[in-house]
Amino acid sequence: MTIRLYDTSARQIRDFTPLTPGCVSIYLCGATVQAAPHIGHIRSGLNFDIMRRWFAYRGYDVTFVRNVTDIDDKIIKKAAEQGRPWWSIGYENERAFNDGYAALGCLPPTYEPRATGHITEMVEMMRGLIERGHAYEADGNVYFDVRSYENYLELSNQDLDDLRQPSGDGETGKRDPRDFAMWKAAKPGEPSWETPWGRGRPGWHLECSAMAHKYLGTAFDIHGGGLDLIFPHHENEIAQAKAYGDEFARYWVHNAWVTMAGDKMSKSLGNSVLVSEMAKKWRPIVLRYYLGTPHYRSMIEYSEEALREAESAFARIEGFVQRVTEKAGKTVPLAPEVPLAFAEAMDDDLGVPQALAIVHTAVRQGNSALAADDKEAAVERLAEVRAMLGVLGLDPLDEHWAGESDRGDDLHGVVDSLVRLVLDQRESARARKDWATADAIRDQLGQSGLVIEDSPDGPRWSLGPR
Repeated sequence: MTIRLYDTSARQIRDFTPLTPGCVSIYLCGATVQAAPHIGHIRSGLNFDIMRRWFAYRGYDVTFVRNVTDIDDKIIKKAAEQGRPWWSIGYENERAFNDGYAALGCLPPTYEPRATGHITEMVEMMRGLIERGHAYEADGNVYFDVRSYENYLELSNQDLDDLRQPSGDGETGKRDPRDFAMWKAAKPGEPSWETPWGRGRPGWHLECSAMAHKYLGTAFDIHGGGLDLIFPHHENEIAQAKAYGDEFARYWVHNAWVTMAGDKMSKSLGNSVLVSEMAKKWRPIVLRYYLGTPHYRSMIEYSEEALREAESAFARIEGFVQRVTEKAGKTVPLAPEVPLAFAEAMDDDLGVPQALAIVHTAVRQGNSALAADDKEAAVERLAEVRAMLGVLGLDPLDEHWAGESDRGDDLHGVVDSLVRLVLDQRESARARKDWATADAIRDQLGQSGLVIEDSPDGPRWSLGPR
């Protein structure tokens, strides 16, 4: 068994070999908390949640670090616009992100460090880089000298001569316009911390290099994030960390975006779809299915039609699980192992679409067993299906999702009683061979959003796709 991952730095799929046998260390660039999350933000956390779950299934001890950037130009700007303290903006949106991750079933990280809690580590890293000749102070700012690190831009495969480095206000005194700010000199009214070079605040790139060093050491296995972070963020992280003397990340894994009309979903485009609002319209487990089942390196073009398709696809899986548990009870144990084809798909660069095809095949086989009244075969397929869904965080019987159905249990009981009365009328019509009335009742229920399925045990109903 060998897990293989696409490594952005190598531009190819590589066999995964951990630094420490049986262990895997992952650093994921988390939220910049200037606003509440949209589904594009949560996709990254969800993709790496699936990665983490698969490593754990394969027997690895996983250390998963996901940082919080709680000081940033955008946060400071938002605070000024709203007349609120910068930390108030950060705390509010950090909670919104964590609520979003939890709603979609993401496991909590091993560590979730905030940037502002690691100023000491950042100062130590800057001091070391200045001593080694890789950084310099100017006008209270501290810059990284990109020409001092010979492998700069290897990750993004750019030419230094053509580089246009993003630059912020107040970044004066650069020796070269391509140098980037590690520390920004204090401005009136902005948060700042004392350093040997004067008061100021950290640059975005320095934060992650320092926190990865603290929690994962000088070398770790996997660094992850969205494609948009390759440059400048990850490129600059690498330069700082390696110039400081760290080996840093051995694999670089990047997830693709959620797009709208071909554009990356982002706050700046004004096309964000907030997780909090989406969860009111769609069941969170359906949102997880929608965001988590495409391959992590494939773009997702957002549309309500695509979400409805995901809802229908998951309903077929969930319907099978419900039907078998009605017959066999909820005590059916999960299969000890997932099917070989599922494991092979997941081992091959987390091939969730191919793995999901195995899930749907097992569901079809299980439904055939139910139709043939072969309870034993149906239970065997259920055990496999739940084992596979568990790895993907999509088992509808998992305790995390139990609250989804529990919230509507009382209402479900009332609706069930009413629908049963109507179904009894339909059964009476069928007994009289009044097929027109029976069909009319079924059609009316269908127009109400209910799906009626005739089975050997009598008719059963479920909510249809919207």
